[in-house]
Amino acid sequence: MPRPNKPKCVQKLPICQTYYPAGKENSCHEIVLSVEEYETLRLLDYQGMTQAQCARQMGIARATVQSLYTEARKKTARFLVEGAGLCIRGGNFCIEEPKEKNGSEKGVFKMKIAVTYENGEVFQHFGHTEQFKVYTAEDGKILSSEIVDTNGSGHGALAGFLKNLGVEVLICGGIGGGARNALAEAGIRLFPGACGNADAQAEAFLAGSLNYNPDTMCNHHHHEGEGCHGHGEEGHTCGGHCGK
Repeated sequence: MPRPNKPKCVQKLPICQTYYPAGKENSCHEIVLSVEEYETLRLLDYQGMTQAQCARQMGIARATVQSLYTEARKKTARFLVEGAGLCIRGGNFCIEEPKEKNGSEKGVFKMKIAVTYENGEVFQHFGHTEQFKVYTAEDGKILSSEIVDTNGSGHGALAGFLKNLGVEVLICGGIGGGARNALAEAGIRLFPGACGNADAQAEAFLAGSLNYNPDTMCNHHHHEGEGCHGHGEEGHTCGGHCGK
């Protein structure tokens, strides 16, 4: 007999379950996203979990996460491109808070978050940052933090520096294209365009409320973002969104 389909653990239902183009509620076709497909988007793209962490939280295999996530991304793309309606409903799931199975499972949701750092604030020029503040978080809470000197590393070299520290998420201000590519190759998730108190930004990321701009660039780059110049100007910021 075929194996029964195990319900996927979902922490909470979406706040809004239907989306339609303005004025076309009754005239467009509808795409249905299952609740567990939505949950993979929430955990992977919104909360920044790895697929392994997502699989543990939902109580399913990583291959199942990959399948659900791929289907969710396709449906979301169709919704945007086709101007369709999107409805999140149905599936095979149960509402369940994440929990540890046993003592050996403690810490499976641990991650490291790095923030470009200067005098307690998010430093606004990634390639010229002299320090990172690195936070170790578990189950959405910061356990510890440390300030790490970059020792002269800059631009693309910083990606390898962060990878060696075990960093999975970077929060920063302005950043160029070359550094973006290096971080992507290192498997580090990037959240640029952030500003303000570094501790507050790390907390906001874990709470799912980080204010950032994925399109933020460093405006003074040469050779496709390989250098950021003009940093001696008082009050200068990359992206122009973090004015004093």
